[in-house]
Amino acid sequence: MSWPIVLLVALLAPAQARNAGYDPARDPARDLETAVKQAHQDGKRILLVVGGEWCGWCHTLEIYLKTEADVHAAWSAGFVTLKVNFSPQNENRSFLSRYPDIRGYPHIFVLDRDGKFLHSQNTADLESGSSYSKEKMMQFISKWRMAR
Repeated sequence: MSWPIVLLVALLAPAQARNAGYDPARDPARDLETAVKQAHQDGKRILLVVGGEWCGWCHTLEIYLKTEADVHAAWSAGFVTLKVNFSPQNENRSFLSRYPDIRGYPHIFVLDRDGKFLHSQNTADLESGSSYSKEKMMQFISKWRMAR
């Protein structure tokens, strides 16, 4: 999907459809406890996706995962996803201080099912043009999901 089309879709979509799911009121430490329980139950790893509603690439990722069905299926089959807000309203500095520095947004941290840090992923490395690369996304998913 080209950038002008993505922008047009985002602008024409209802406000709630443009919501990428980064809520400054959420407690990521509590949410991580829930994600750990879910990851154990489902036999998955955890992806912390750090971003904010202000972040254009965060919305691009959200749209990408909704429109690329096979990438979305692989992502969902391999991981419990937890979105962590980083914005002027709530930078979640205390929670994020336990992970490596972030250079750009969105940013992904891969955790094992116990919540232990495994990998820091700059999403710029997964981009292609004005969106994300299907090949790079599938390689990332394949590398970091738990072996079945």
